[in-house]
This record gives sequence, structure tokens and C-alpha cells, in this order.
Amino acid sequence: MSSSPSPHPKLGPAAATAICGNDILSSCLYVSGIAILFCGVFAPFVLAFIAFILFLYKLVYTEVVEALPVNGGAYNCLLNGTTKVVASVAGAMTFLSYIATAVISAKVAVEYMHTIVPSIPVIPATIALLGVFAFLVIFGIKDSSKVALGIFITHIITLFLFLALGAYATSKGVTHFTDNFHRTAELVTEKGGLFNMLYLAFAASLLGVSGFESSANFVEEQGKGVFRLTLRNMLLGVAFFNPLIALVVLQSMPYDAIVAAKDFLLADAANVIGGHSFKILVVIDAFLVLSGAVLTSYIGVSGLLNRMSSDGCIPGLFSKQNKRGAFPRIILGFFALCSSILILTKGNLLALAGVYTIAFLGVMSMFALGNIILKQSRSELKRTYSAPLSAVAIALLATSFGVIGNIRIDFNNLIFFEIYFIPTIFIIFCVIYNDRILRTLLKVTTDLPTFHGWLQRRFSDISSGRFVAFVHNVSRLAPILEYIDRNETGRKLTLVHCSGDKKGEQEIRETLPHLQKAGAFTNFEIDYLCKDMPFGPEVIDVISRELGVRKNRILIGSIHHSHAFDYADLGGVRIIF
Repeated sequence: MSSSPSPHPKLGPAAATAICGNDILSSCLYVSGIAILFCGVFAPFVLAFIAFILFLYKLVYTEVVEALPVNGGAYNCLLNGTTKVVASVAGAMTFLSYIATAVISAKVAVEYMHTIVPSIPVIPATIALLGVFAFLVIFGIKDSSKVALGIFITHIITLFLFLALGAYATSKGVTHFTDNFHRTAELVTEKGGLFNMLYLAFAASLLGVSGFESSANFVEEQGKGVFRLTLRNMLLGVAFFNPLIALVVLQSMPYDAIVAAKDFLLADAANVIGGHSFKILVVIDAFLVLSGAVLTSYIGVSGLLNRMSSDGCIPGLFSKQNKRGAFPRIILGFFALCSSILILTKGNLLALAGVYTIAFLGVMSMFALGNIILKQSRSELKRTYSAPLSAVAIALLATSFGVIGNIRIDFNNLIFFEIYFIPTIFIIFCVIYNDRILRTLLKVTTDLPTFHGWLQRRFSDISSGRFVAFVHNVSRLAPILEYIDRNETGRKLTLVHCSGDKKGEQEIRETLPHLQKAGAFTNFEIDYLCKDMPFGPEVIDVISRELGVRKNRILIGSIHHSHAFDYADLGGVRIIF
């Protein structure tokens, strides 16, 4: 008798921290230069304040993701708390955030390598690096937690060594801090005053927390209780390393040299405090950790767009997998977009950082907004933790002002963002509302029989998708039907009632014919099914298997504290009330 294959082991705290830690701590390699560029010797204080904002977001993410522990981050949060349209905006911003992550990481990786191999052409080499990882992912090379852990440990050791050598150099009298202090006084005047300078520095330096959202995008692969630990570990890394690295750089290099080396700052600083050999170590570490962030972007965007495709937010052609489980159309499209934004911005780090910061701050802001919405619309949802509303509001305001600040720094940041965001959201809206678009076209093409016939067949295809909704009370019928009518193209619905309430079952059975006789929701084809099983993971598995419906097309109400199971046990169903 053959035994069933054992489930894939969940990631522990070390491996999970390594995967997302490589992402967020790769920003140590460039965020200090950006902060110093804007506010000089105030950079360590600005970076410490940003760590406080990250602490507030730790509370936000803990509440939402532990209540809804399904991959997807802000997209999943808003999909379960609002409408598909709102969730899709978060999905589009997350998509752009992945593009900017890949481009910045690849560009900075090549810039660091360029410091020891000057013959490397930066832009072509960056495109080549993006192409190499696209090829690797298409052919089934996926993120390995062991490799990620090795890179992460190397990166942490390198950063500690950087700080130690910086402290030693300072003790030997190597310091430019006084000169940088005087240069900062000039910056205050140039930037229009102290407050304006600090505000713009804060907005630009928020790039240093990019990657904090990454843990929420693979929470299903993490063991129980690990997600909260990854947030804590990322927060500690950012709060410790970013301000101290900025301080070491301010001590070891003059302001003008910092500005000139902003794309590869730690390499030049390493050369000053530890010599050429240490510079080579920093360059190799930077190349590895930034390359890891590129790989994470490819894998993350594959999962996100596949999920959005299965939810009917983007065309289904993107969800086609090859034999190795990769999504070639997603990967190649992503590579093309990454290459185009690199060429469009001419590889300018500040322009790329501006687009990136707008995108990922938009994602974080929408996550905080989703937290507030869930508190109101899903107040009965089972939670392990509830973030104070004041903390959520401050976090939302901070990242919202960060978006405004990045637009103020350079309006082109918004233009570059719009060039990619508007077409993305246009495609998404066309897919979400394609039933309405087709219905309109059917009305105006009656004189074109061939085209009209093709439209009718297409309309029949998209409206044949089936959804399942668990309902225990007749009062929930109208909200369920209204939700599907607003958000989905499928018009086949199976209502499922579980055992335990014979009166409720009879009321639903009697109400359905009256609804449609009254002319309400006549466009739906509704089946009614009773299961002599209690509501829970088992009945969802049975229904999904019997009806051949994916679990993300099964709609339920909130999971309460009285339930013996958690949302994570239900396999990714959608909460709609």
C-alpha cells in the first residue's frame, strides 16, 4: 500500500527571515546615500524615524495577515474586505513595485560590480542580468531557502564588519563629520528650510523599508507563528543597520564624494575604512544580495499575476504554465517592462527610486486602509491581534505623505509611474467589466451578424463560470447576489447550506423562486445544495472537489472566534461579508 506524499515542510523563522530579509536589507546598499544626499548629517535621525513608522506597519500587517493568512498581501486584504476593483488597484501597484524592485536591484548590483570591473557597460549589463534571471525562472530555477539563508548570513556578517571597521577608522581619527555638518547647513538653505529638507529626506528615504511587504506574499509557506517573527526581525535589521551605516558613511567620506558615489556608496566607503580587499568583499556581497532580490521579484510577480488571473482580474492567458511550473508569458512580459523602464529613465537611480517609492508606498498605504476597512466591514472576523486604530491612522498618513513628497521631489516620478500604472489598470478594468462591455457591444452590433455571433459566444463563455456561496440565513441572499453581480462575470451560482438549521434551510429554499419571480437577479442561474455536514474545512474540500470549483471562487462570511478552525485552514476562500 503506497503512502500519500508528505506535504512540503513549512519555512521556519530563519529561512523565512532570510528570504524577506535579503529584500529589505538590500536597501542598506543605497538608501544611506539617498538620505545623506537630501539632509546631510540628519540622515541617521531620518532613518531612525522611518524605523518607527515601520514599527507601526508591523502592527498593521500583524493584524491583517494573521487574520487572513493567504498569499497576496494588500491585494488579498482588500479582496476580502472590499471589492475586486479596489483590490485590483492594490494588485496593480504591487505589480509596479515588483518591476521597480527588479530594476533597481539589478541596476545597483551592476553599479557595484562596475566599481571593480570598469569595462562593464551598466545599462546593457543590467538588461542582461534581468534576462538571465528571466531565463532561470522560466526553466524552473526557484528561490531556495537554503541559498537565501546563506546569502543573508553573508550579508549580515558583511554589514557588521562594515560597522566595526567604520568605528575603528573613526577611533583612528578618520572623520569628515564636521565638514559634512557645515555642508548640511548649506543644504537647509538650498532645500527651503529645515522642515522642508527633513520632509523630502523622509519621503525619499522611505525606500529603505521596501521589502517589508514581501513576507505577506509568501505567508502560506511559513510555519505557524513565523510571520510575526519575520516582521520583528526585519524591523530590527532596518532600525539597527540603516542609521548606523549612514553614520559610518558621514564619518568616512565628504558630502561631495557621497553624492558622486550614491549608486555604489558602500563600495567606496568600504575602500576608505577597510582597503581594496574589503571593497571587493562588499561588492560581491552587494551583487549576491541584490541578485537575490531580482529573483524574488520574478517569483513574486509570477504568484501575484497568476492569482489575479485566476480571480478574473487579468486575462487568463497569463496563467498558462510550462512543464516546470513557471509562467513564461508573465516572466517575458515582466522582463520587457523592466527593460523598458530602465531605458525610459536612462538608469537614473533617483528616478527609479521615485517610481519604486510611489508604487510600494501606495501598496503599504492601501494595506493600512484595508486594515481600517476590515475593522469596520469585518468586525467579527477572527483575529489573533488588533492594531490600535491610532497607530494604523498614523502609519497611513506617513506613507501617504511619503507619496506626495516623492512627487514633489520630481514630478517626473509621477509621470513615469502613470506611464505604467494607467495601462495596467485599464487592462484590469476591461477584464473585470468585460461582461458589461460585451453586453453593450451586443446591442450595437446587431447589423454585423458574424461579429455579433462571435460576441455572443464570447459572452456565453465568460458568464458560464461557476461560484459557490455558503449561506446560513435568508438575509444573506441579496448581499451575496449583489456582490457577484458587481464583481464577477460568472452567472452560475451554487448556494450551499450546511446542517444544523432546518428552519433556515427551508426559508432559503422558499425565497429563491420568489426572488426571481419578482424580477430580481434574473441573469443568474442558481442551484441550491444542502450538505449534512458542519461548516468547516472538510465541507469546503468536499464542495470544491464535487463541483470542480477552485477555492478562491468559494464565498463565505467572516470566521468568528467561536469557530474551531482558522481562515488559513479553508484554503484561500473569499470572505465577502
